[in-house]
Amino acid sequence: MSPHPRSRPHSRLAALAAAALALVLVSGCSSAVDELSKASAEPQQGGTLRVGTTADVVPANTFTNSSDTGDLLVGAVYDTLIDYPLDSLEPEPRLATSWEFNPDGTELTLQLRDDVTFHSGRAFTSKDVEASIKTWADPLWTVQLQRTAAGVTGFDTSDEHAITLTFDHPMSNVLDLLDMMPIIDAESLDDVRSGKTWIGTGPFAFESWQPGSQLTLVANEDYWDGAPLLDGVDIKVIPDPQAQVAQLRSGQLDMTSSASKRDIESLSEDDRFSVQEWKGAEAQLYIGANVENKALRDVRVRQAVAYALDRDRIVEEVLRGSGRAITLPWPEYSPAYDADADATYSYDLQKAAALVEEVSAEGGEVPTLPLTYPSGSPDYDAVAQIVQSDLAEIGITVELQPVEQAEAIKRLIGGEFEGLWLLQHSYAQFNPSTLTVSAYPFNADKNTSGYLDPDYQKAAETAWEKKPDEVTEEDYAALNQQLLDGSFLLEIALIYSQSVTSSQVGGLELSKRNEFDLSDAYLAE
Repeated sequence: MSPHPRSRPHSRLAALAAAALALVLVSGCSSAVDELSKASAEPQQGGTLRVGTTADVVPANTFTNSSDTGDLLVGAVYDTLIDYPLDSLEPEPRLATSWEFNPDGTELTLQLRDDVTFHSGRAFTSKDVEASIKTWADPLWTVQLQRTAAGVTGFDTSDEHAITLTFDHPMSNVLDLLDMMPIIDAESLDDVRSGKTWIGTGPFAFESWQPGSQLTLVANEDYWDGAPLLDGVDIKVIPDPQAQVAQLRSGQLDMTSSASKRDIESLSEDDRFSVQEWKGAEAQLYIGANVENKALRDVRVRQAVAYALDRDRIVEEVLRGSGRAITLPWPEYSPAYDADADATYSYDLQKAAALVEEVSAEGGEVPTLPLTYPSGSPDYDAVAQIVQSDLAEIGITVELQPVEQAEAIKRLIGGEFEGLWLLQHSYAQFNPSTLTVSAYPFNADKNTSGYLDPDYQKAAETAWEKKPDEVTEEDYAALNQQLLDGSFLLEIALIYSQSVTSSQVGGLELSKRNEFDLSDAYLAE
């Protein structure tokens, strides 16, 4: 496997200018190309990108993918060992230049770049890979790949520029870990937890943080892949998404991370702004159920909720068509995708009502159920109201309980929701085991719903404890059946990721892990 091509600053600028020209000349353009063509000028060096975000970083949760500020920070400051392209699970080199499994999949040897330094000036070595994996395996950091990281039981770091990882059993999602786990400077971990500094090897270095207000990054002029074109990035925390849109329209921001789908639709019709859709980094909108709640303990009530959700209405009215209705989490390209199974809980009020009546006839009660969701988001507000209306149709009363985003994430990680909750999850775009072994709401061994079922655990482990290319269709079919039978998470819609910028912003990329790659981003004049 050949190394990732390295470009110096001057060649990066020339390459981007040529690419922009080619995009304008090509006929039959895709929507993304159309948006890029709105940038009238060629790529420029310099300038500071101003990005509006909704939720500030919580230092102890830096690596939990739980805030838009945190995701921007991690994507800009850190590198990973490999990269998945958006359209596949075929890994490409990053800090690792090549890799090879042993025949039974219990060892993985990686060759590492020898020209990488942390922002502190210290050289990157195999010891840093070991330290990063051990950090992710530490429950203290509550990362979602904790169980996969803990599955790495041996580290051979005798060569500074190569490492061999040993596992007790093959892990079908181990390459997902290497794509998602940032390489961390172990010497600065205490400072990360306190919010004093974040030190990585990425294209931008941390400069300052004003909690609740702004986080500032500056270009890493010594970046191994060539210095970025931007001088820096100012991440401005603006909890109100509509205020972010207002600042984008007035020129106070160059990019917003949290515009509602209705605002995105409006901005796409204005030549001063660019909207790009990124397929391959989808999120899923879902209703979670605490199965320890007296009413939700009966699976028939959870299935009634699943049948009662008018998913098509939510996709049309709230998501403005940028997504599709689902009852299983997988995108079409996932090896676990099954179109028939995905239609299991299609909208059917008669089936839903019959299940509720069946429970009531046996003396079961369905009291008022709380529905908790993040406050301040027009999209969440609208979906919650539709869900409330849908469940009223089958005799289930729902009390809406909006809470701060940070509180919602705290309850997600701690399993503290009282009844139903409304959130988005990700990770279904990776190998399926990453979702069912590692994600907070899905982890078969410990999940937010408190749903522990031996058959689900067996199906999850069967699909996980194999080499990636040895998991069968039958393994995934069994996993899907367990998710449908358990109905502890009720999927609503697969959402296509979108970015919104002024038309002066170019070179923006999004990783499969839903972090923006700003290394080639620029501000045109």
